[in-house]
Amino acid sequence: MIEDQPEQPRVALLLLDLQASLIQAIPNGDEVLQRCAFAAQAARLLDIPVLATEQVPDKLGPTVPEVLEHVDQGCVFAKTAFSAFGAEGLEDKLEDLGVEVLLLAGLETTICVYQTVMDALRREIDVTLFTDCVSARRAQDARDVLDLLSRIEGISLLPSEAVFYSLLHSSEHPQFRAFTKLVKSLH
Repeated sequence: MIEDQPEQPRVALLLLDLQASLIQAIPNGDEVLQRCAFAAQAARLLDIPVLATEQVPDKLGPTVPEVLEHVDQGCVFAKTAFSAFGAEGLEDKLEDLGVEVLLLAGLETTICVYQTVMDALRREIDVTLFTDCVSARRAQDARDVLDLLSRIEGISLLPSEAVFYSLLHSSEHPQFRAFTKLVKSLH
């Protein structure tokens, strides 16, 4: 869990399956994409590692450019499993980074997001799920999954801005102005 305190756990942002063919299937896909791109940019401002997965990229295509440009070099992981932890090399990368809390965003809430959250918890990695950065083809299904996840220990469900402001702690943070400029650019 991300808490508003000076000593923060080691975090990384994981963006799940932000591929054009999947985004187009989501009713609010463009909005989710915009919020995910924001989260990736904010993470980069705060020196938080940014990783991504791609679901069967040879069939569904690559990560969209507006997100890919913010992903760390060599940190896009192809997968066929629904959970990100089925992607070869991802778990090793998270271990190398010493990740204690996974910031999670992407598609689809009812499938890959849900399974990734559960697998992270099995590996004793806490999860902060960005509620403004996830969605599903059926809104009610997404709400049901988020409701279930909200009752499980080790998971926080918060809007991305709330998490990044908590990581900044105050307006004295060196990246505060750049972050607020980024926030304002989206409104």
